[in-house]
Amino acid sequence: MKAFQTIFRQLKSAKGFSVEPASRVVFSTSSYLCGRKKKVNPYEEVDQEKYSDLVKSVLSFRGHAQTPESLYKEDALLYGPVSKGRSPKQEEEAGVPRNWFPLFNPEKSVKPTATSDPTIPLKIPLQRNMIPSVTRVLQQTMTSEQISYLERWKQRMILELGEDGFAEYTSNMFLQGKQFHQALESILSPQGSLKEREKNLASGYVQSVQHVLKDISGVRALESAVQHKTLNYTGLLDCVADYQGKLCVIDWKTSEKPKPYIRNTFDNPLQVVAYVGAINHDANYSFQVQCGLIVVAYKDGSPAHPHFMDAELCSQYWAKWLLRLEEYTKKEKNQDIQKPH
Repeated sequence: MKAFQTIFRQLKSAKGFSVEPASRVVFSTSSYLCGRKKKVNPYEEVDQEKYSDLVKSVLSFRGHAQTPESLYKEDALLYGPVSKGRSPKQEEEAGVPRNWFPLFNPEKSVKPTATSDPTIPLKIPLQRNMIPSVTRVLQQTMTSEQISYLERWKQRMILELGEDGFAEYTSNMFLQGKQFHQALESILSPQGSLKEREKNLASGYVQSVQHVLKDISGVRALESAVQHKTLNYTGLLDCVADYQGKLCVIDWKTSEKPKPYIRNTFDNPLQVVAYVGAINHDANYSFQVQCGLIVVAYKDGSPAHPHFMDAELCSQYWAKWLLRLEEYTKKEKNQDIQKPH
């Protein structure tokens, strides 16, 4: 024992050697001390030498600040393009009809059947019944902007002409439009007499459309009724004929102001495409139509503006027409519910 103590004293006195007293071990029966655990910092367990180069590169990076655009690009690169799906409400706002029905009929030919006589245009009388007309649907579903525009125009005309003067003006405009359509029917009909055609040439509106009439041939229908039984609407079209070699529904319009662009014709394209869809699904017509033509004539005889609608443009307006038709149906149902029984 003495020998061990001597060795211990020698080691303790040696340079650079130190012996610390052992820490005392304390036992406690306290539940607080037994249940308390030392918190472990997860970063202390990381191998710092292994990731030191990565840490240095991140801290030393001085790139450009991130922007929303750059973040979108990074996300697109990492995860692919964003899926831009629309909710039902968004689809309705974007103009997607809930109940789609095709404009064209695959069971019908574009050309008339051999049994039909192209020299005798169809003239089916319009049956007055409870089925809404194309004109009524469009009038009942005008936008607030359209209604406001028409009201402002009406008030301005009343200020200029007075109530009686405005009533006379609208009556004359209606009469002139009716006479213009009758004149065109006489000109395009094979039964029309030469004397009547020469008389009609004196009209400024007829003079206005002379350059358009030169491109029209093969008249299939004049002032003829159409009905879409599936979508439940009817109408009276002006003309179906070949325009520059393409079969079209032709709608004659009169205007006091120039309308050089189709957007100036307001709801007229919807009216035309509604007739196109009705013809294509009406058993009274053995042919199918894929194009439309709006002709705006002027009283002073200045050249009319023809607005041609090809199959693609007709399809675009057809979707809008279906929306208007759905809106009309919804309004009618709401009115029926509100009516007292």
